[in-house]
Amino acid sequence: MTVLPQSRPLTADDLAAIPDDGHRYELIDGTLIVTPAPSWRHQRAVSRLLRALMDAAADDLEVLAAPFDVRLADDTVLQPDVLVCRVTDLTQRNLPAAPLLAVEVLSPSTRLVDLNLKRARYEAAGCPSYWVVDPEAPTITAWELRDGVYAEVASVAGGEPFAAARPFPVTFAPRDLVD
Repeated sequence: MTVLPQSRPLTADDLAAIPDDGHRYELIDGTLIVTPAPSWRHQRAVSRLLRALMDAAADDLEVLAAPFDVRLADDTVLQPDVLVCRVTDLTQRNLPAAPLLAVEVLSPSTRLVDLNLKRARYEAAGCPSYWVVDPEAPTITAWELRDGVYAEVASVAGGEPFAAARPFPVTFAPRDLVD
């Protein structure tokens, strides 16, 4: 059994020592965030979004699904549901930089973290685009960095088309991710 230190913020090395038990472990500013396995509707949205992004991505870009570590700092390791990055930025174990796009698919247990803490950490790290998909609504909200601060560039619901320009052109409707 791994015993985590309680007298200091956790680090990426501490996170690496946790055995794989089916939970998702992330660090935000040295605080451990543990989430359960997602619902089938969540996974459907992730799978369909992956397909749309993979079909549109250039060969020099990689589209990945969680779990895959994005190491923003020694005390912040996130696992976005979907990410897009340059192939040349990857290591065998993680992405040691902000992705070009991070996407979180909301779950009841992750909603506040995804909309607040993660969004703030990606913004501070310089991630150019951040999307949040709500599979229950269904909706997608997208932010892009403008002078170092996220600005909302789209909020789309149901069958309305969502057309992104960054990190590459792609169009889909939120409903298509879950129906």
